[in-house]
Parts: sequence; structure tokens; C-alpha cells
Amino acid sequence: MDINLSRAQYSEMYKEASHGTKWWVTIPKAFLFGGLICVIGQSLMDMYLYLGLSKDNASMSVSITLIFLSALLTGLGWYDRIAKHAGAGTLVPITGFANSVAAPALEFKTEGYILGLGAKIFICLLYTSPSPRDRSLSR
Repeated sequence: MDINLSRAQYSEMYKEASHGTKWWVTIPKAFLFGGLICVIGQSLMDMYLYLGLSKDNASMSVSITLIFLSALLTGLGWYDRIAKHAGAGTLVPITGFANSVAAPALEFKTEGYILGLGAKIFICLLYTSPSPRDRSLSR
């Protein structure tokens, strides 16, 4: 392949390699799916409050539930199918965090459950946790 391309040649290669995004479809879909995740979270919050949990415990329970459901859907291979249609709508809420932790861990499953899966989840959580040296974020 010739590295010295003219502007016209590069433009032609770009047009052949990329497909046009229908932003008028993808943006509303991302908005709707992201909103649906938020509605599910609010419904869980209302349910936990109705069951008698305090506001702090209900908030924590919602986060744990959404993370668990996202990790479960990632493990079953359904999260990627949903994200294919929802786009950025699945990346913004807490579900995107759970997917970003679970997906790489599943890739290392072939190395074993302890050294592969467990180690990768630990590494992902380690990089996303606040530093113990930062006293303003840790207790």
C-alpha cells in the first residue's frame, strides 16, 4: 500500500471504508434507551423505599441491582446486542461501568476462574476505585 496519498485518494478511501451514520435515528435511540435505564433505576428506588429501606440504603441497593443486572446481561452476551441498538444510551449510566468491568474479565475466563476472571475483575475495580491516599474521597 502506498503511504504517500493525495488528499483526493485519502478522501476516496475514507468514503469507501466508512458508512454514514444516521444521526437522526441513533441519537433518539440512545436517548430512549438511556432514559429507559433511568426509569428502571427510579422504579427500583421506589420499590426499595416502599419495602422500608432508608433513602441511603435504597440508593445503594439500586446501584447494586443495576450493576448486577448489567454484569449478568454481559455474561449472557445480551448486553452487546442491546448496546448495538441503543448506542451511547447504555454507556452513560452505571450499567456502562458494570459492562466495562465484566466484559474484559470474561475475555480472560480461558485462563481460569481465579487467575483469569478474578484477577481481571480485581484489576478493573482497582483502577476505578479512589486512592486510599486521597482522604477527601475515602473514609
